[in-house]
Amino acid sequence: MALYGNQALTGREIFFDEKDLIVSKTDLKGKIIYGNRTFLTMAQMREAEVLGQPHNIIRHPEMPRCVFKFLWQELENKKEVFGYVNNRAKSGDNYWVFAHMTPSFDEKGAVQGYHSNRRVPHRDVLNKHIIPLYKDLLAIEKSYDSPKEGMEAGYQKILSVLEAEGKGFNEYMFSLNDA
Repeated sequence: MALYGNQALTGREIFFDEKDLIVSKTDLKGKIIYGNRTFLTMAQMREAEVLGQPHNIIRHPEMPRCVFKFLWQELENKKEVFGYVNNRAKSGDNYWVFAHMTPSFDEKGAVQGYHSNRRVPHRDVLNKHIIPLYKDLLAIEKSYDSPKEGMEAGYQKILSVLEAEGKGFNEYMFSLNDA
């Protein structure tokens, strides 16, 4: 078993029902202010354990940092973004989601936080496209001595994939369903 901090990773994937929706909300700094029952069940945590914690408490270490850089840039530019994310539960198990992330606005149009709905991902898209891409991105990131330089190199790889496809990130994510 690999270790992540004090968390032993099990290598075991857990699943949620297609009818379920994982929902969470964060403040502007990414600290959790709400998680629905499915969120808590999949994270294997109690509400008291997650409220006020950074959302990356469920980040799986095999998830490339450059993907999160891209997602956060889109959100900070007041755009919605879709993407496949590998999360980890308290036990060290992992679970994949297809996430729809959006900024939450106040009555004056200012961003007051972020909202995410996650659905069961398309398994064939994960196996054929996302898992190989994320392994590539993670290898790029780890090939640098500097984590910041590695993340930037991975980010540039994402941009080159999008350029080669002639698509924006969201369009690319949805096009994988047809590939």
